[in-house]
Amino acid sequence: MASDLDFSPPEVPEPTFLENLLRYGLFLGAIFQLICVLAIIVPVPKSHETEAEPSEPRSTEVTRKPKATAPSANKRPKKEAKKKR
Repeated sequence: MASDLDFSPPEVPEPTFLENLLRYGLFLGAIFQLICVLAIIVPVPKSHETEAEPSEPRSTEVTRKPKATAPSANKRPKKEAKKKR
């Protein structure tokens, strides 16, 4: 009865290119998600240089005149009230 047992490893087919692509893509996606979660959890201290720069006017930038804002598509003109007879 001991000779009936087969302890050889099962035959597993080699993974195809698409299976490998899916496997490594899932690994990269998981790593990306972990980095995003860590970026939310771990605060990054701001340096003093980045806080001082926005308050100083930059001479290299061209000053642009603000454009007239066009009415957005969400805002509709008010409906005129009908005259009562």
